[in-house]
Amino acid sequence: MALPPIFDNLRLPLIGSPLFIVSGPELVIAQCKAGIVGSFPALNARPQTLLDEWLHQITEELAAHNRDNPDRPAAPYAVNQIVHKSNDRLEADIATCAKWQVPITITSLGAREELNQAVHAWGGITLHDVIDDRFARKAVEKGADGLIPVAAGAGGHAGVTSPFALVREIREWFDGPIALSGSIGHGASILGAQAMGADFGYMGSAFIATKEANAVEGYKQGIVEGVASDIVYSDLFTGVHGNYLAPSIRAAGLDPQNLPKGDYSTMDFGSGGNTEKKAWKDIWGSGQGIGAIKNVQSVAEMVDRLEAEYRAAKARLDVTYRQGW
Repeated sequence: MALPPIFDNLRLPLIGSPLFIVSGPELVIAQCKAGIVGSFPALNARPQTLLDEWLHQITEELAAHNRDNPDRPAAPYAVNQIVHKSNDRLEADIATCAKWQVPITITSLGAREELNQAVHAWGGITLHDVIDDRFARKAVEKGADGLIPVAAGAGGHAGVTSPFALVREIREWFDGPIALSGSIGHGASILGAQAMGADFGYMGSAFIATKEANAVEGYKQGIVEGVASDIVYSDLFTGVHGNYLAPSIRAAGLDPQNLPKGDYSTMDFGSGGNTEKKAWKDIWGSGQGIGAIKNVQSVAEMVDRLEAEYRAAKARLDVTYRQGW
């Protein structure tokens, strides 16, 4: 199946994942101008009325970029909607997105047929987060256009299944767009995602360590200094299992290796509801791919690096193939 034409202007097959608190207009605009899909959670715009201002800013700045750079137009952007019942502003956020005809909607923590229908009505497409094949089938049955398999090692609310297994199971029956999430911090990993059967890499943690990210310097440096062994998988902070930076857990006075279980019934997907220290603000989410991140850069510089790595990886494969492997 051919990809929707909305992806025609991508410089790299990459989607910048929505990062709670961290992703705002500045980061999204920089990602889109650099040629990859930029995204942000609707809940980052607080109060709700701020979402209209953000979408106006993104729309105007990308349009201006396209006028000035007809040979290098911006990539599309996406807004992430938390579909869980705890999100009491979902309908208002969808109405605001309809006003601005948001091109891509990323849905998480629940699939709703009426939401997909609303997005389709204004000409947008939907991509849905899933952690296993069962949820993937439910999402497509309810009208999702594409899937984001959130595999082992992904930042934030992540699954535990190997990306090799997860993508292969989904590709057995689904030929629509797939963006693979899980430990992607290097250009070669984007090519690896495609080799598995995905269409795009889905990268979040690396963009925390950018100048445009709305993250405190300690968080950015934690990404730069961290490696895979610094990531802790726990459901304590939101009631749903996710991956977090161990140093931030220790800074909150907790032992990363001896965390109690969380309580799903009292969680709050917006900020965490099981500890005094809040997920995302105090306890920093991160995926296992951060060993590839060596310094804080601008988004443009990071995408330049990723493209060079991606092309170098393709060249290595071409050489290997010619040598008879």
